[in-house]
Amino acid sequence: MANTVLFLATVLIWGTTWFAIALQVGPVPILVSVFYRFATAALVFLVALSLSGRLRLPTWREQPFILLQAACLFSLNFLCLYAAEGFIPSGLVSVIFSLSTVFNALNARVFFGDAITPRALAAGTLGVAGLTLLFLPDFAGGLGAGAAKGIGFAALGTLFFSLGNMVSRRNSQAGLSPIIANAWGMAYAAVALFGIIELTGTPIVAPPDTRYVAAMLYLAIVGSVVGFTTYLLLVARIGSARAAYATVFFPIVALLISTVGEGYHWYWTSFAGLALTVAGNVVMFASYPASLRRFQATALKRR
Repeated sequence: MANTVLFLATVLIWGTTWFAIALQVGPVPILVSVFYRFATAALVFLVALSLSGRLRLPTWREQPFILLQAACLFSLNFLCLYAAEGFIPSGLVSVIFSLSTVFNALNARVFFGDAITPRALAAGTLGVAGLTLLFLPDFAGGLGAGAAKGIGFAALGTLFFSLGNMVSRRNSQAGLSPIIANAWGMAYAAVALFGIIELTGTPIVAPPDTRYVAAMLYLAIVGSVVGFTTYLLLVARIGSARAAYATVFFPIVALLISTVGEGYHWYWTSFAGLALTVAGNVVMFASYPASLRRFQATALKRR
């Protein structure tokens, strides 16, 4: 599958999950909602792999890294991000989450020694600036007393997401398929979440209506099984810093859906922000002319 197709699929899928999450907000505790999502996703994933003959048991050497991926990508990050939406608008959570581009570039430097390129910095700066303009009315309207908690939860969730990217990259480099790692990671996350539910005495509230169930199934199957697979395949192919730019771009999809489904109002800052975000996307993914690439290669050799 072409990298462009993987990128577009990730953007479209994750751009629609924010609205699905909003449909789940209600009487079901966050911890239970996240458990429902990944228990369902793990069941679907493992059954599908088993029926297709592609399911395999990870080795004992692989287990700790799958557990670490499960903690970062399929439980802790979502618990923080869901909690953040209880204090600040979902649009602002998206803006903070888009900083995963910066988190990934920094973590890739720390864990893998990757250089932080001017292109990545420029693209990330344009993207974050664009998203800030897109949600400027949320800032202007005031965030309330819980803003600090919301920003802290969102930033922590984004950090966990980025660390999960690093673990997934390590697993891919070690020869572990992202599909296998995702399937077992979601299963481990579901077991861990259930354990936390039991330890904390959190009530397991049944899904209240068909809307909640539909949103849960969409988040589990499309958002988790398909979305995480396309994203982590991108991480394995083009690196975590470039793949994470999907997290800068997908809030635009969420914004368009919000316009139709939630009555989002566009301002001049919205259009300016959209333009900046698209510009950042072009900076990150546009190919340099062959002559410029040869010049860069020559300059690097001279060093």
